[in-house]
Amino acid sequence: MADTVAPAVAEPAHPGSTRRERTGWYFYDWANSAFQTTVITVFLGPFLTTVTELAAGCELGADSCDGVVHPLGIRVAAGSFYPYLISLSVFLTVFVLPVVGAIADRSAHKKRLLALAAFTGAGATIGFAFVTGDRYLLGGALFLVANISFGAAVVVYNSFLPQLGGPDDRDAISSRGWAIGYLGGGLLLALNLVAVTLLSEEGNPQRTLDLARWSIVSAGVWWAAFTLLPLRWLREHPAAAAAARVGRGNVLTDGFRQLGHTLRNIKAYPLTLFFLLAFLVYNDGIQTVITLASQYGTEELKLEQSTLIVTILLVQFLAFGGALALGALARRIGAWKTVLLSLVLWTGVIIAAFRLPAEAPLPFMVLGGCIGLVLGGSQALSRSLFSQLIPAGKEGEYYGFYEISDKGTSWLGPLAFGLVFQLTSSYRVGLVSLLIFFVVGFALLAAVPIRRAIIAAGNTPPRVL
Repeated sequence: MADTVAPAVAEPAHPGSTRRERTGWYFYDWANSAFQTTVITVFLGPFLTTVTELAAGCELGADSCDGVVHPLGIRVAAGSFYPYLISLSVFLTVFVLPVVGAIADRSAHKKRLLALAAFTGAGATIGFAFVTGDRYLLGGALFLVANISFGAAVVVYNSFLPQLGGPDDRDAISSRGWAIGYLGGGLLLALNLVAVTLLSEEGNPQRTLDLARWSIVSAGVWWAAFTLLPLRWLREHPAAAAAARVGRGNVLTDGFRQLGHTLRNIKAYPLTLFFLLAFLVYNDGIQTVITLASQYGTEELKLEQSTLIVTILLVQFLAFGGALALGALARRIGAWKTVLLSLVLWTGVIIAAFRLPAEAPLPFMVLGGCIGLVLGGSQALSRSLFSQLIPAGKEGEYYGFYEISDKGTSWLGPLAFGLVFQLTSSYRVGLVSLLIFFVVGFALLAAVPIRRAIIAAGNTPPRVL
């Protein structure tokens, strides 16, 4: 399988890792991207919104719905339930992910943590097989478990990156992982596209809803199955702290204790924190666009589900080349400047999306292609750039904070989108509210003295920044 998907680029070498190990690391991106693409980006938003509308008393297949639901006694517009749910999941990850990272840094068995988080998330995703009728609360609960587990697994996964390559190799390694992930997510999405195209029936919204549910379930099966490869090929590289505590105390309580120590002393790395703040702002905007794109397409632009799937499929395969292309550009001008350039392009994407005409598939697909070219590189290079700013031995903890706004988890963006929609009933106005994340994020990132920040963290800067 690795020979099938590996792109024809030079493989970076590192004395502490092997090609087989790096291939295993790449394949966790292949495994979990099915959740990101099939579930988060395409099917879950429209599916859970429809289930919520059914619970609100709306008819299946209705063009619009002004109904409300009352989860835990709170009045929520049916169209705002999913964005609010995303925000709730991120609120919970604020407490969960840094703890997971601290435990990973103190554990000599990070692969076990990866397995626990990944299989828990995959199991919750498969559980969507039981989200039928108006069971929107069950769907919401399963999403919370799956999304938090997804983030926890990525925290552990990302903490392997500094062990796989030196300062000059990580941009290429990170970009390669993202690129292979887009191929994996795109392949499953292509299979689901075939299923939706062949099995859907015009005028039968229940069949469309069922196909969406089983597509979500397929992502859970894919995620679980391909996680077996990194679990087999990755090697443990316990940090000094983990090696020193073998056989001494409970790793869970030790992880909480270490996290408390890090939080008390985190002011020692102000430039790392400033970069993290910039990332949390601009990536919140990126994740919100990814997460709510299908809902925007169906509810505002009145596009068919098949159009959305084709567009996201286009994004996936263009993002494969885009991740490698921006990775190559980073080798010439540096990752920092490349990410700044990508944020300018993201601002243009939001403006163009606001002006898209309704019921016009072609412009939506063209914009999706533009997103694909910039998406993978901006995320992959942010990940590798952050790895340069982490003090040695604290990779898991710092990636725990990082993951609060990565890979499908965002907070303020969906909250702003949901509030604006509830106040204006306009998805377009909600979309415009996301511009602030890219503008402010660009300004914050541009203000980071990146070389000084790397040195302050005790690391060696790459030759090109």
